Amino acid sequence: MNFLQKLKYIDFDRGIQLFMVAASVILVSLLYPSSVKFKYEFQKGQEWRYEDLYAPFDFPIQKSEEEIIKDRQELEFSITPYYRFNKDLKAAKIKDFEAALARLSLVMINEQGDSVEQSEANEIYLSFIAKNVGNLLEKGIISLAEEHQDASDNFVINIIDGETTYKRTLSSYTPIARARLEVLDSIKQSSLAIPASLQQIIINSLAPNISFEKERTSKLREVMLAGLVTTKGLVKQNDLIVQRGNLITNEVYEKLISFRSKYSSDISSLRSSGVVFTGYLLITLLIFIALMMYINAYIKELLLNWKHLGFILLWILLFSYLTFILEQGNVLNAYLIPFCIVPVVVRHFFNFRLAFFTHVIVVLIASFLTTLGFTFIFMQIVAGVVAVLAVADARDWSRFFKSVLAIVLAYLLAYLGISLVEEGSFMEIEWEVYGLLIFNGLLTLLAFPLIPLAEKLFGFTTSISLVELSDMNRLLLRELAIKAPGTLQHSLQVGNLCEAAAREIRADELLVRVGALYHDIGKMAQPDFFIENQGSSNPHDDKTAIESAKIIISHVSKGIELAKKNKLPKSIIRFIQTHHGTTRVDYFYKTYLQNNPGVAVDEKDFTYPGPKPVSKEEGIMMLADTLEAASRSLKDPNEADIDELVEKLVGSKIKSGQLDKCQLTYGEVARCKAVFKKRLKSALHVRIEYPE
Repeated sequence: MNFLQKLKYIDFDRGIQLFMVAASVILVSLLYPSSVKFKYEFQKGQEWRYEDLYAPFDFPIQKSEEEIIKDRQELEFSITPYYRFNKDLKAAKIKDFEAALARLSLVMINEQGDSVEQSEANEIYLSFIAKNVGNLLEKGIISLAEEHQDASDNFVINIIDGETTYKRTLSSYTPIARARLEVLDSIKQSSLAIPASLQQIIINSLAPNISFEKERTSKLREVMLAGLVTTKGLVKQNDLIVQRGNLITNEVYEKLISFRSKYSSDISSLRSSGVVFTGYLLITLLIFIALMMYINAYIKELLLNWKHLGFILLWILLFSYLTFILEQGNVLNAYLIPFCIVPVVVRHFFNFRLAFFTHVIVVLIASFLTTLGFTFIFMQIVAGVVAVLAVADARDWSRFFKSVLAIVLAYLLAYLGISLVEEGSFMEIEWEVYGLLIFNGLLTLLAFPLIPLAEKLFGFTTSISLVELSDMNRLLLRELAIKAPGTLQHSLQVGNLCEAAAREIRADELLVRVGALYHDIGKMAQPDFFIENQGSSNPHDDKTAIESAKIIISHVSKGIELAKKNKLPKSIIRFIQTHHGTTRVDYFYKTYLQNNPGVAVDEKDFTYPGPKPVSKEEGIMMLADTLEAASRSLKDPNEADIDELVEKLVGSKIKSGQLDKCQLTYGEVARCKAVFKKRLKSALHVRIEYPE
């Protein structure tokens, strides 16, 4: 029944993993375009590496974006805007002036009392208005649109005068600001003593009678832009586009771009979108299969926790959708996306190989979603390598910033190199891309706060947490020092061995050292039953071999309970679970056989429950724990004794299959043995025998 329950649990866990991978494949595949993908990859300035390319159909050569913009600007400049001339405004303004003058006259007559003199003055004022203001309105006072404020006097406009339309330059008309100045000059130059209030009325009577016809001008602009020619030639069917081995010049590049555009628009309409989707689905499936094969081959412990697998898949989905969204906007491109966040963050929880492999998977998928082509892939791979190798521990801020600086520098140099190859000149480089890449580097700094966030959400253990756990003032370690001081000393010695071996093979030395500190905390439940804590008496003398074996074995399960109660990370609990693997408590097993000859024995009563070590760190922990404990039994050992002990015990672990699931290679085990021998000799104070 227990086996069946365990089997169901394994199947359920594997089912969740398969569902997560399948869902990721579907979600990514939905992002791909439904059109046929152009089968040639090319860059300006490079060689054409395919066979000679002939045009399979007629297609026009498209103008470049710069040429179209230039033509559009020239067209905009050549558009003659419409302005309407309202000649009826002259009579209306003079009438308005007469009415205002009449009101002012009443006030002045009441003040001065001479109506005849005022009436004569009014005639003079009206004559002045008719001559100066009337002439300006007759000629035309124009109110320029904002877009024409800086136009020269020779700028041509269309004048709508009643039913007639004709062309004139701006010099033919007087702007409203200049018209007011001219009237003021006329008043100053005249011999009339025009009151200030009347001068203000005259100025206010001025108004433009030529105004911008925005709607009509906009329609003209739309018609002209619609007729803008975006092509500059034609490639006939069977014409040679480019020969194999030839450089892709500007002219050839324009033809290839035009061919790709025509191919995408015409050929894609003839192909089934379902078939295209099937192709993309197959590609995505292969990418994810490669990822799972790599994980299964080199990082099997990741499959023990579906949250950890979800963590990897989440990065792939997140950056796939970011690329899709940015490309759909047609404003920014994928250079802005900080892809190097992926290897930086993943590297903090797994090894650099998985970090780089995940980065490559993300870049491969993004390359199908972006139009940046080879340049994008090259730059991201180079930056990813730098990110994996240069990334520093999150505890070291200064080195972390230097790592990000190295990533940005890799981006900039990679883009500069590609640009020089493509353009052949510093002047043709798109320098605005450098701004995107620098901003990309700033966004990569987001990896720093994402690391502790991922630790909490996905149950990881960072170096920051490990340093905190190694503090000897933590509750569990203080209790261990009080209840089982011998066990604590054993754990410290094991930690030293583990750390040295991990450093030798480039495993996580901090993780294995902290794991060593906690691997035997279960011994606190019955510390006197373990030899390192015993005094003159041995409590096993009052127990049967089976009872003693159960007490020894129980320190694993009790350690797990304590660890969970104190909320230790799962990565540390794994060391408690695996440091004895499925080995047998041989001393009590053989004692039982000696005391009970001919009696059947159940080896399960003398065997640790496991599981066996999986990671390199867990394997190192098992070997170091066994060697440190066994070395205490040596009396006045010499070098040969220690060498023999290490070879014998490590060989025994390998022979019994305890390292079968472990990632340690034979070469790494050999290097670890050399470290163990050296450290044990130092710890046991082995001296060289000098000749007499």
